Amino acid sequence: MDKVQLTKAEEQMMRILWVKGSATVQQALEGFEDPKPARTTVATVLTILENKGFVSREMVGKNNVYQPILQKEAYSKAQLFGVMRNYFNNSFASMASFFAKENNLTINEMDILIEDIKKELQNR
Repeated sequence: MDKVQLTKAEEQMMRILWVKGSATVQQALEGFEDPKPARTTVATVLTILENKGFVSREMVGKNNVYQPILQKEAYSKAQLFGVMRNYFNNSFASMASFFAKENNLTINEMDILIEDIKKELQNR
């Protein structure tokens, strides 16, 4: 799964489907902010996602209903590990340090983060 790469348009569409769970073209269109894309553009992106195996399509009445096959958690994980591999020499510590500095975390916030990680590792 870590080779999954969506275009910006595809990712935008997947985000809408992840929130809605499933959607027709019209329902997906309603998930966009103004200015909304053309209905044909939404339909085209959904067809591309279906052809790539990231969404499924089911005919319900006269409408195609699209549902995500690619789960948000799996995609997020693949993207995060890709960033870690490509920008932080595959080092979680380097990546975490970068984000801690960029977000100007306090010592207390860093302690909480470390404790959360310890708890998560113990629960495995």
